[in-house]
Amino acid sequence: MDRIALKAQEREVLGKKVKLLRRDGIVPGHVYGNKLETEHVSVKGVDFLKVLKEAGETGLVDLRIGEEKVRPVLIRGVQLDPRTGDLFHIDFYQVNLKEKVTVPVPIVLIGDEPESVKMGDTVVLQTLNEVQVEALPTDLVENFEVNIEVLKNIGDTILVSQLNYDREKLNVLAESEEVVVKLDTAVTEEMKALLEEQEAEAEAALEAEGEVGETPVVEGEEGAEGVEGQVPAEGGEGEVAVSGEGEEKSQE
Repeated sequence: MDRIALKAQEREVLGKKVKLLRRDGIVPGHVYGNKLETEHVSVKGVDFLKVLKEAGETGLVDLRIGEEKVRPVLIRGVQLDPRTGDLFHIDFYQVNLKEKVTVPVPIVLIGDEPESVKMGDTVVLQTLNEVQVEALPTDLVENFEVNIEVLKNIGDTILVSQLNYDREKLNVLAESEEVVVKLDTAVTEEMKALLEEQEAEAEAALEAEGEVGETPVVEGEEGAEGVEGQVPAEGGEGEVAVSGEGEEKSQE
């Protein structure tokens, strides 16, 4: 892949003050890497979006910090403002051009759909959208193209082992027999209606079985005492414990 250039500036503005940068269309970010000290940088949002569209997560970017420093980086994290959708923070991973990295590479479907798809009899199901790839930064590819024109009959598949790439440079970290895309029967409106009817019948049968199996409690019968006001077992209310994994982590 061709190297793409992006200008950046060393950033001295930290913490909550970065809001002022964002108001001017400047996005704060970090440059980090293996055994490297993290650098605080900022880039123009408009320029970054152009680079992101072209490079994605696998394109090698020459990040020029100021007038002298040039860092070969991959775009590793892009945070958006949840309210506005604007760029919020960017992580750049500085690579060693002589050391392999692992990145997700998207799978793109190309070619005309089979005639049976156009007739509404079948559908093309993509079951794998990306694969992890290990390679030198300079050998990374933008995507894997998969031609679906070879799918002719229901049940036809394209596997990971059939992806087209240079096996001397790239190591795909996925099972060779894993399905990437397949041709399957289309679910028609009639089939949907039949499935819904079958589900409704099954639910009705279960409800009927439950009613037959219920044993009414006779007032005054032994064991009926204390039902009113009975304390439920611990956890019986169905409360769900929420983990703290979603706590927001400062990226400034």
